Amino acid sequence: MSRDLRPVFAAPSEGAAKERFVEFSTKWGRQDPAITRLRENAWSEFVPFLDCDVEIRRVICSTNAIESLNAPLPAAVRARGHFPTLQAALNRLYLATRALDPTSKGRARWATRWKPALYAVRRHHRRRKNQLNANRGSTVKRAFPRR
Repeated sequence: MSRDLRPVFAAPSEGAAKERFVEFSTKWGRQDPAITRLRENAWSEFVPFLDCDVEIRRVICSTNAIESLNAPLPAAVRARGHFPTLQAALNRLYLATRALDPTSKGRARWATRWKPALYAVRRHHRRRKNQLNANRGSTVKRAFPRR
């Protein structure tokens, strides 16, 4: 089922996503009508997700990248037992996070998972900032005027 839903999430526009969802509904509608009703009812909440770049959507949809970061943390807390202060607990979690990849071989995997998404977020915020500045025009007084 998730393989058939993937084209809906990877669609470049709302129209393309709607077409892919119709294909999904024709295939899975008889076997599981509740899932298609749920998706149809939640379509308005799903559409803003399509405004994100594909790289950001890939990280959001894939929990593997997030789970690989979160999985060792409960084990690190259980191994210690109790903590005298909150700072001690935070320190233990920090050290567990730093020790996730002691050989540094996973750094390349981390980069391939997150770097494209981080660059996409940066591009998105630059575009938004430029749009806001263009909308303001020259009527905005600068807090620190240029010399």
